[in-house]
Amino acid sequence: MHDPRYDQLASLLVSHSTRLKKGEKVLIDAFEIPDEMTIALIRAARNAGAVPLVQTHHSRIAREMARGAQEEQLEITNALQLAQMKKVEAYIAIRGGQNITEMSDVPPEKMKLVARKLKPVLDWRVKRTRWCVLRWPSPSMAQQAGMSTEQFENFYFDVCTLDYSKMAPGMKALKELMEKTDLVEIKGPGTDLRFSIKNIPAIPCGGTHNIPDGEVFTAPVKDSVQGHVSFNAATIYQGTAFDGVRLEFKDGKVVAATSNQNEKLNAILDSDPGARYIGEFAIAFNPYVLHPMRDILFDEKISGSFHFTPGQAYEEADNGNRSQVHWDLVNIQREDYGGGTIHFDGKLIRKNGLFVPKTLQALNPESLKKK
Repeated sequence: MHDPRYDQLASLLVSHSTRLKKGEKVLIDAFEIPDEMTIALIRAARNAGAVPLVQTHHSRIAREMARGAQEEQLEITNALQLAQMKKVEAYIAIRGGQNITEMSDVPPEKMKLVARKLKPVLDWRVKRTRWCVLRWPSPSMAQQAGMSTEQFENFYFDVCTLDYSKMAPGMKALKELMEKTDLVEIKGPGTDLRFSIKNIPAIPCGGTHNIPDGEVFTAPVKDSVQGHVSFNAATIYQGTAFDGVRLEFKDGKVVAATSNQNEKLNAILDSDPGARYIGEFAIAFNPYVLHPMRDILFDEKISGSFHFTPGQAYEEADNGNRSQVHWDLVNIQREDYGGGTIHFDGKLIRKNGLFVPKTLQALNPESLKKK
């Protein structure tokens, strides 16, 4: 039986997220999702007068290809992917799959090779297309979130079909404030950070590139980060689960890094010189995403959180850092996670996950949830 929520989500992705127009081409990447959802996307694109192109993917096959990845193989496949990406105006990827750690036993050097060879395709997609990426609910995701399968599916569609237009006024105010700010100070349990965001643009994200969404991001001045931060949201990167990540900074560089996986953590940070510098700082406020589930597309939007990202900076908010790594690490500052504060140039902006200035209170949960 067809679920009408598929059509609602497909309509949001086509009309709001990618803003498809008549005659435009959209590449739909379907990673182990129901055929019915792929069909809903095809039909929504056609209803907008656009031309849908579809690729399907399977994580076990991707793992096997990565385990034996070779330079020549990746150069051919990624050249084909890049040629295809250059033919479309928009890109939608929905990523399902049962096992989020499918790539955990791929040798690190192979993961680095795959990431390096794929980078031109990702760069073109990010810079030259209107794109949106999201996950698909599964029993394993429900387990990560501590929910039943049905409960998680209901949560998923509530989060993903949120009226993102409600975020616009508050995001505009936060963007303007961030772009006037020099010094950011963040404090909380295990965290005492200081850095500058002077003269770096702030970018509001309200459902155009990721679903779920709800953040404004910028980047620290590359060599300005001082202090230390402890991330209380568990994370997965390159197929490995990390807990208790703590980073210590001097003049922008990560000079000490610990977690439950010290060797793998430091191997990632040693991928290239830029991996030990921060490429993104973001403040998040999705009112329905409250707890981490080791899925960054959800976790980086957690209400009352911020994320701090070793690696590549985004072109729109560029501090000059370049890396094949881009690892969003999340700290939740709500009272139920120990609390914390964010100050801009000495002024209290957020306390225990809630915005303090009147112009920003529209981004607090009670405002965004109002019907």
